[in-house]
Amino acid sequence: MTFDEAIAWIHSIGRFGVNPGLERMNVLMDRLGNPHHRLNFVHIGGTNGKGTTAALLEVALRACGCRVGLYTSPYLVNFNNRISLNGEDISPVDLVEHVQKIRPLVEEIAEIPHLGHPTEFEVVTALAMDYYAAKKPDLVVLEVGLGGRLDATNIVSPLVSVITNVSMDHTSVLGDSVEEVAGEKAGIIKEGVPLITAAEDYAVREVLFRAAAQKNALAYCVVNEKKEEQKNYRRFLLQESKESATNKISIINYDHRKKVSGGQVFSYRGLNKEWDDLFLPLKGRYQVQNAAVSLAALEHVEQSMGLSCEKNVLQKTWQNFTWPGRLEVLREKPLVVLDGAHNPAAIKELSQAMQEFFSYGNLILVMGIMQDKNIREMMQNIVPAANTLIFTRPGLPRAASPRYLKELASELSDATIYAVPDIKNALTRALEMAAKSDLVLVTGSFYTVSEARQFLI
Repeated sequence: MTFDEAIAWIHSIGRFGVNPGLERMNVLMDRLGNPHHRLNFVHIGGTNGKGTTAALLEVALRACGCRVGLYTSPYLVNFNNRISLNGEDISPVDLVEHVQKIRPLVEEIAEIPHLGHPTEFEVVTALAMDYYAAKKPDLVVLEVGLGGRLDATNIVSPLVSVITNVSMDHTSVLGDSVEEVAGEKAGIIKEGVPLITAAEDYAVREVLFRAAAQKNALAYCVVNEKKEEQKNYRRFLLQESKESATNKISIINYDHRKKVSGGQVFSYRGLNKEWDDLFLPLKGRYQVQNAAVSLAALEHVEQSMGLSCEKNVLQKTWQNFTWPGRLEVLREKPLVVLDGAHNPAAIKELSQAMQEFFSYGNLILVMGIMQDKNIREMMQNIVPAANTLIFTRPGLPRAASPRYLKELASELSDATIYAVPDIKNALTRALEMAAKSDLVLVTGSFYTVSEARQFLI
């Protein structure tokens, strides 16, 4: 089997769609010898920011001297990006080896009537577990795919569980209210395993804290201490803690200090660390929250594994940190920025970051969105700010029609609007009409950003 054949086989499983549930995954892992039982994990879920949080934690752990696996999705450049070890993607040789091992097991399970065919995400997750077990890293940072309770990654017993935040997304699978979505996310909380969250919505926190109490899990809330609406936050959390079955809710503080060239500076007040003037080479205030959550997780891992990470070592590691597709600047004059915001909350954060971190003339928005998203609300958060709108689609069946996106946008904006069927031609048009002082922003989906990135680099 060649590498291309292995990738083609994995992607061919996509036709079985999304089928939440852990029974197939448990059977598959059992036939593999349960490789996940031989690994340590940090399990990271949430609606937005979980990939960045996972990546920041991974490099921090490497700074501590750990051999670390990182499992994320989706990928932006190559499939191999999803499974890495110590900063290196899984090699084609290793990927083929593990596909050849897992394929006959997948085909056997597919013949079991009450189980059905394992999904693509289940297969890739099982492959990653088997790969990591063979390579024996000290720890794997594991990003949830969708939701949490029934996600294929939810077979692990981690050192710490992380839920970055919760907002409405994937409602057809996770539920029609933020409380229902939070309940699905809370499914990754395990008995006695600490929970870290940066969720700000009171209803969400109530769901998460209740779930943590039921699991006898310590709960840690990561809070922006200077945020106006947080004036009574400490009082609220203390009351929550008194009413909790475990009486164990603690607060971890961070503070966004200032923007600087190439990023921003913040402070962190955690379990044991009190660090000022931390430099984060990412734009967007929400990235400071992600960084603070990653540091809280780092402290828990340090305690569990007897590690120690000094500030100067962390800063040296973070100094050159990059995370493609998140407010990523690919070109200057005109400015071309890629961001994988793919739900209303993420688009709202993106809009705020564009105003705060960039200066430009006209905004030319290139947008491709999946049809199962809350498209209208996503548009409401960004379309009115654009001078020109170009709607397109990545090469996926579930991508929304550019013509449909154009029709919706016309209700929100009097700007010039185009519907272009493919990303390459959409970007070509955007760059042709952009003046040197303008900004071309590509967003709406990581799949859109991935195709755009391959064309632009």
